[in-house]
Amino acid sequence: MKHLLLTLIAAMLLSVSWPTYGVPFFIFIALVPLLVMEHDISKFSKYSRKSWVVFGLSYLCFVIWNAVTTGWLYGSKNPDGSHSMMAVLFPVLINSLLYSLVFQCYHWYKNAQGTYWGLAFFVSIWMCFEKFHLNWELTWPWLNLGNSFSEYPKLIQWYDTIGATGGSFWILIINVFIFYTIRIWQAGRKRKSLIINSSVIALLIGIPMIISIVKYNNFNEKPIGEVNVLMLQPELDPYNEKYQKDSITIQNELLSLAEEHSTTKIDYYIAPETAIPGRGSISETAFEKSELLNNVKSFLTKHPQSIFASGISSHKYYLNSENLPKEAYQTSSGTWVESYNSAVQIIPNQKVEVYHKGKLVPGVEIFPYMSYLKPILGDAMINLGGTVASLGIDKERVAFSNPYNKGKMAPIICYESIYGEFVTDYVKKGANFFAIMTNDSWWGVTEGHRQLLSYARMRSIETRREIARAANSGISAHINALGEIEEDTLYGDKTALFSKIKLYEGETFYTRTGDFISRICMFAFGFLLFYLIFNWIKTKIDSKKA
Repeated sequence: MKHLLLTLIAAMLLSVSWPTYGVPFFIFIALVPLLVMEHDISKFSKYSRKSWVVFGLSYLCFVIWNAVTTGWLYGSKNPDGSHSMMAVLFPVLINSLLYSLVFQCYHWYKNAQGTYWGLAFFVSIWMCFEKFHLNWELTWPWLNLGNSFSEYPKLIQWYDTIGATGGSFWILIINVFIFYTIRIWQAGRKRKSLIINSSVIALLIGIPMIISIVKYNNFNEKPIGEVNVLMLQPELDPYNEKYQKDSITIQNELLSLAEEHSTTKIDYYIAPETAIPGRGSISETAFEKSELLNNVKSFLTKHPQSIFASGISSHKYYLNSENLPKEAYQTSSGTWVESYNSAVQIIPNQKVEVYHKGKLVPGVEIFPYMSYLKPILGDAMINLGGTVASLGIDKERVAFSNPYNKGKMAPIICYESIYGEFVTDYVKKGANFFAIMTNDSWWGVTEGHRQLLSYARMRSIETRREIARAANSGISAHINALGEIEEDTLYGDKTALFSKIKLYEGETFYTRTGDFISRICMFAFGFLLFYLIFNWIKTKIDSKKA
């Protein structure tokens, strides 16, 4: 019963630490009950299969945490209008399994090498897992520990140096040191050690926060300019209206919204993810002939020196099967096509510029490890009204230049905004502000759209770039370079948000180095594995000599 109680306490602390409803300070002790549970089972329990008990209890903890923090995925719907159980069960159960496997590896290593080496292994393997979770095809970094402070930008200004992944390292170190302090106290009951260790914990928590507040109060970077941005929020039902309304009607409503709110000079009109064309997609080989895109150019002729940026659904045709990209699929007519979730920049009398989303949502926009899983799962992807084939991507980021001013926009599409090191590549391409084009309407009025907005605040801190976020049903927002939301809209409103976006140049330390803390932990992980293997071989040799 004691071990179950510790597991449930850990699950509760992890859950109540999460944005946008939680208090992140609980995250500093959230993993401690789990570490205590594992240690007590390993050293003092009489279970016959201790590893299985540790695995089962840790899995229970992580299932509860995942279900509470990402259970909003249940708001997504199947094409028939029913809620998609697969949309929530698969991420919750599989993600929890992955976390449990990480914890199980720590349990095995600690039993083999002892508590102190085991705790170093715990930090390194957790950090390696978070880094891995940012890059593989089943990527789901929603619960990376550094994300927990996204609603408290004043306390994480130092993310411009080590990023949100550095925040994860900070949280892990504190949890481990608190557990270590508990073990020292249990072993010796020495008040002096308790006072010293408690002081170290207070410093570990407090110093980064103090540094952050100092950085916040002394932020004085000078912008190179400013642009007027109008973020369009059409409030289009993604399950019905988007795929049932005529594309021209949808576009006319979008342009009318833009016209209605053009009460001053607008440098950028920014529309949400896949705002064009509604149903279907636009061929990229015929961009210049597209009625929809030419309608936008006609609109812009009434607004000289304005640019229109929008998310669109697009595709390319291939007439034969030679040199096909791996994401291409064959149509009923025999031709091959590759589909994209794209962003375009439209300027009158110029070619349409396009960028293809580089981080795709597993199960919705990409069939992860298709060659391995499709024979097992068939076409069992989550269908949210779009394609059930994997989309094509751009391997490099793009920054759209403005011929009329100093603006250089990063076209960040929805899910991409939760990837710190990935987003820095836009800055390296010269982007001096971010335009996030997103559609968070799939999940309804849940924590999903609030959390996605909140995570974007960390990207502004990491790179010191302002963000103009256009969301289909909201929340559209202007986020400054300190991660603060200066203006925003209400979810569910059909509206537009006008903001003056400052343009910043230069690169932060994090922009230049990325997730270097994670890379250090990867080397540490490799060393600890080598140390384990070396000791195992040495033991074998010594036993033979004996």
